[in-house]
Amino acid sequence: MKKPSAKIRDEIAKLQEQLKIAEAREAERIGRIALRAGLGEIEIDEAELQAAFEQLTKRFRGGQGATTGGKKGAGDSSGQASTTADASGAGAGSAGEA
Repeated sequence: MKKPSAKIRDEIAKLQEQLKIAEAREAERIGRIALRAGLGEIEIDEAELQAAFEQLTKRFRGGQGATTGGKKGAGDSSGQASTTADASGAGAGSAGEA
């Protein structure tokens, strides 16, 4: 038995709304943690901050966050931003472990 396309569209719309709510909840949680850690007071380019977060994500997913490596096609940021973020990410990691 196949579903009519209108029902599938309704389900997709509901799932998109659920995704939007879940992403907002996750963003608020991460934002609160970042502010408590003092990230709100740091002046850093958004691309550099994103690169640092990506390195942190790799670290906690069991990847190679501590090594130098490229980003996974997440935009058109320059190599300089990645290098700077790697350096700041390494410092942040050691500060958190102290």
